[in-house]
Amino acid sequence: MLAYYFGKSLHYLKKKAIFSMAESGNTAVFRTLKIPNFRNYMFGNFFSQAGMWAQRIAVGWLTWELTESPTWLGAMAMADFFPNVIMAPLAGALADRWDRLKAVRLYVTISAIISSVIVWLTVTGTITVHSLFVLVLLNGIIMSFNYPVRLSLIQSLVGREALTSAVSISAIVFNIARIGAPALTGPAIAFGGVGPALMFTVVADFVFVFTLYKVQLLHDVKEVLKEKGKISAEIMEGFRYAFRHPGIGPLLIILVMMAIFGRPFIELLPGFADKIFNQGVDGFALLTSILGVGSFIGSISLAKREGVKGLTRILIFNTLVLSLSVIGFASTNNFWIAMAFTLAVGYAIVAIGVIEQTLIQIAVEDSMRGRMLSFYTLIARGCPSAGALLMGYFSSFYGLQLPIIAGAIICIGVWLWAKKRLLRLELALESYPKNSTSN
Repeated sequence: MLAYYFGKSLHYLKKKAIFSMAESGNTAVFRTLKIPNFRNYMFGNFFSQAGMWAQRIAVGWLTWELTESPTWLGAMAMADFFPNVIMAPLAGALADRWDRLKAVRLYVTISAIISSVIVWLTVTGTITVHSLFVLVLLNGIIMSFNYPVRLSLIQSLVGREALTSAVSISAIVFNIARIGAPALTGPAIAFGGVGPALMFTVVADFVFVFTLYKVQLLHDVKEVLKEKGKISAEIMEGFRYAFRHPGIGPLLIILVMMAIFGRPFIELLPGFADKIFNQGVDGFALLTSILGVGSFIGSISLAKREGVKGLTRILIFNTLVLSLSVIGFASTNNFWIAMAFTLAVGYAIVAIGVIEQTLIQIAVEDSMRGRMLSFYTLIARGCPSAGALLMGYFSSFYGLQLPIIAGAIICIGVWLWAKKRLLRLELALESYPKNSTSN
């Protein structure tokens, strides 16, 4: 069913691309989808993303069943995401050294083995919240090495000219999975328990590994992947580069603040669905799916863009959209009104995420790509987990809604700070480095 869903969605994208050519001359989507290397990768990536979302829904609900604690929801999210904060600099340095395809195959295989252990403990009824926490933490460590390499593969498959479209299409695939997997996982949990949803994750990971054997990197990208000096020196070099870059440094500051104070309400959705909206696991799955619908719409709108001009302005605007939408979500007890705000949040999150990746990859030198993308994953995965733990802790004292609203108000301050620096950020982020190749 998921393969059929992916095929229909890919066909829809092709039709949209053809329509765009006829109406406005925009051939970005069509041209990118014609690259066989990219199509093969996206097919396997779809299964992997669907498996990830199935596992995230299952683990979140299992945690709630075992504890009914917002603090444990935050702690489980932290176990999944926070290892990036510790491991990302090392992972980025290794991504600039190793064969990226072999590395992703290894990481995803190990993740599938860990997921298999979670399945076995769940099916046998021996799972506890503490053993689940340890296994999610181990998987989070493996994924902290996987994500910088995985993100850097996109340009390695399509080159720079198709980068914005490719990152957007990748986001579309991610959000098709975000819509489809929760929609199927919620009923699966209701009727068959958590085990079947977790088993799908294992199968999906191995499908992704298989498709990676049909993918090849661009020749000139392979030449960059070679060993250099001491890895500790390369890690420090990456930090210095990020802080000194006039665009990447401020961009990372914005991302940190938004990730800690704006995004973490997503990890607390099981609590909102159950305690605030009285909708149970089906409501949780529906909120997660509608978040994906919003993200899918945002992905489609960005996939047709060629070039990078104007992306910084769109990024900063969507930080405001995210902030106001989160406030709206957390301020209501009406499930359907919350759904509308969740749709807007999904749109803003994908716009921010796609543009973040694109601008970093455009502005960075080729030799620093893995390290800069590791900082992106450090923030995108590590900081929301810290924020979720923080919000979960305060929610135990003040309820779920008030801490989320307070965090979103802080994000409005971040938007004001970034808006004043718009012109400088555009100059620094929307142009290629002079000493970079142009694949």
